This record gives sequence, C-alpha cells and structure tokens, in this order.
Amino acid sequence: MFDKILIANRGEIALRILRAAKELGVQTVAVYSTADRDAMHVKLADESVCIGPPAARDSYLNIPALLAACEITGADAIHPGYGFLSENARFAEICEDHGITFIGPKAEHIRTMGDKIEAKRTARALGIPCVPGSDGGITDDEEAMRVGDEIGFPLIVKAAAGGGGRGMKVARTREDLSDALSTARMEAKAAFGDDAVYLEKYLEKPRHIEIQVLGDGRGDAVHLAERDCSLQRRHQKVLEESPSPALNEEQRDRIGMIVANAMKKLQYRGAGTIEFLYENGEFYFIEMNTRIQVEHPVTEMITGFDLVIEQIRIASGSPLSMTQDDVRLSGHAIECRINAEHPATFRPSPGKIAYFHTPGGLGVRVDSAVYQGYMIPPNYDSLVGKLIVHGRTRNEALMRLRRALDEFIVDGIDTTLPLFRTLVRNQDIQNGDYDIHWLEKFLAKGGME
Repeated sequence: MFDKILIANRGEIALRILRAAKELGVQTVAVYSTADRDAMHVKLADESVCIGPPAARDSYLNIPALLAACEITGADAIHPGYGFLSENARFAEICEDHGITFIGPKAEHIRTMGDKIEAKRTARALGIPCVPGSDGGITDDEEAMRVGDEIGFPLIVKAAAGGGGRGMKVARTREDLSDALSTARMEAKAAFGDDAVYLEKYLEKPRHIEIQVLGDGRGDAVHLAERDCSLQRRHQKVLEESPSPALNEEQRDRIGMIVANAMKKLQYRGAGTIEFLYENGEFYFIEMNTRIQVEHPVTEMITGFDLVIEQIRIASGSPLSMTQDDVRLSGHAIECRINAEHPATFRPSPGKIAYFHTPGGLGVRVDSAVYQGYMIPPNYDSLVGKLIVHGRTRNEALMRLRRALDEFIVDGIDTTLPLFRTLVRNQDIQNGDYDIHWLEKFLAKGGME
C-alpha cells in the first residue's frame, strides 16, 4: 500500500478521495489554487501545497507544479479524481516516469479510449455492440453523404476528441449534413484543438446506460451493474439512478458480462465506465470513461463496494477484492447533482453560502465539500454537492429523495434544488418513463416557469 497520496483535484471529489485514503491508513496531500485556500479538503488533509493562481491551466492542470508537490511532500502516488488531468495519457506517463504511481488505467488505455474513433474500433474488436456509423474520421462532404446514404438519416456528427456535448451536431436530412459537418468541425477545433469528426446513426428516443467496471490490469475484471443517466441537459448529466427502470435482469446480466469480458481481454486496470445508448432492447457503445465518475455513489449504494478504495488498492498492486458472484444488487439508489446555477436559466451563481443545511436519515448521503460561509469560486465547475438516496425499492428511493430535497437548504446563491423538487414530483419521472431528450423538452415547455 502507498505511504502518501497526492490528490490532484478539488471540491467534493478531492474530499471523497481523502476519506477513502484515510480509511486505508494512507497519508494525504491536498493541492490547491489560491482560489481554493479555504477548501474543505485543504483543511482536512495531512499536508497541503499551493500550486498556483485560480486559472486551472496554472494550477490543477500544471503538471510541473503537481510533480514538485509530490517531491516536496514525498507522495508516492497521485489520484487525479475526475476532470482536469484524470484522462490525460501523457500525465499518467509522466507520473510513472518519475516513480509516482498514477491511480488510474494504463496510459495506453486512456489514450485509446480518449480518441472516440479509436475507442469505437477497439470496442468492436472486443465484442462490444456499437452504434452504426463511419469506420473512422470523415474528411469531406462527399464521404459523409456516402456514409449517410448507407446507414440512413438522421445522423449525428461528433468530435473525435470531444465530450460534454461540444462538437456534436444532428443532421436530420441529407441537406442538413454539410452545415452540421462544418459547424461540428469548428466547435471541435475551438474546444479540443482537433477538428476530426465522425458520424453515427442518431437514435430518436434512447436512454443513456453506463456499466461500471473494475479491472486488475492483469486479466481479471468485474462489472457492478448499470447506471441510468438519461436525465440530461446539453449532454450533461443531471440525475442518475441504479438499477435502470428500463432494464430487466436478463438484459443487465447480458450487457454486464459483455463489458466485463471485454475489459478482461483489454487487461484494463482500475475503475472505468462503458457508456451506451439503449433503444428498443439494443445497446450501442458511445464511449468509455477511464476514471471514476461523478455518479459513482449510486453504484456504491446498491453494491456496498467503495469504488475509490478499490481504485487505490488496485493501483497498489492488490487483486480485486470481489468476484463477479460477490456483486449483488440491493435496492435502488438515485443521485441529484446540485449545482450553483439558476434552476430555470442555468446561469452560474458563484458567491458566498450564507446558510447550508444538509438532509439526513436512513439511506441519505451527501457528497459535498462546501460549508456555511464558504465562497463558491467562479473559476471552476458549479457543483455544490451530490445528494444520493437509497431505498429498498425505486418508489421508496423516490419518496426518500423528495423528503431529502425538501430538507436541503442552501442560502446566499442560486442552486438547482428547485429543479429537482419539481422533477421528483413529475409523473414521467415517477414512472421511469424518460429518455435523453426528456429534460430539454420539459424545460422548453416551461416546466420551471
């Protein structure tokens, strides 16, 4: 096991990693920008190092500063959390070159899955079902038209190096394709410095289903069932639940074993998530996230396994602590991402939290690094915290979520709490009858007015 872990992140995920490390008896090092000097993880870590000014490129993305912090403190491992450098293959390589263990997958797997075109090729080779689309990048309109005629419209143009909905455009007809291509290329170039795009069949009413996996890097892997992340706005997840109300046990086992067997072949190391679109009983691979996910607590709540502790154990060379037969699902869990945003306009709302009260009781968990008097900085993402509930049934979880949301108080800034209080009382949500377009249609109809 490691002696000391440097946490190369901030906010609730930094605090989450710190807690896991402490439960393993491992010393922790917090790094922080000048905007985060009063952050909770800085207060609770064994040591802390300031790595730069507020801008992420000068602090949390500053690789030399992170390595220097390791050298100063004697940290022998780095946990990158999610976002920032968590899926940067070069950073993983640099850590290993300096004798520091990167708590995550091998650099080659980060690199492969970070390129959406190569990820699809790899998924197909591993036996994972994929959305019909182009075999590789599209170089001109003529090639795009040929692919479109082969697989049919509507199509979606996607950035090869993309994520978060940037560089994605829908072409519903042949006439729309040229404009969609040029717009997607421009967005991809601006966002990722790479204008490569590819085409996929556009599914009209899919759900977003993702499978959580753990691999030991030596050919053993398990899946920990699925999460349904279909409630989204601008391709950003808002609410997640597990198990999915759309799947039955046979479907869950089938896609889970396909993914677990693929990760065994790949000799994947650590935690990862295979994301699918699901429609009419079929799963279609869209991407793999080679890191811990924001929504990992819902999996922890229904399986009883601490995924961050598993990440650390695997990186230290230990085998998986469970077999596939050990993974048993218990009840239902739901997570709400509570952001510092206006609940109707989603305008960011940084500022000082005047009053902060979290809900409690059986089956209620709040992952947050904020506190009363804390200043939400404008420099980073707007996540205030995650409210996770667990119940014996989905209905029990929904009623518990309704109660917990009513107890949750954040004063001084706008948050998305009112949105969730509305959603949890909506009949479609209660019935589990929603897809990835549902929330945007609901908002467009004035659901929060």
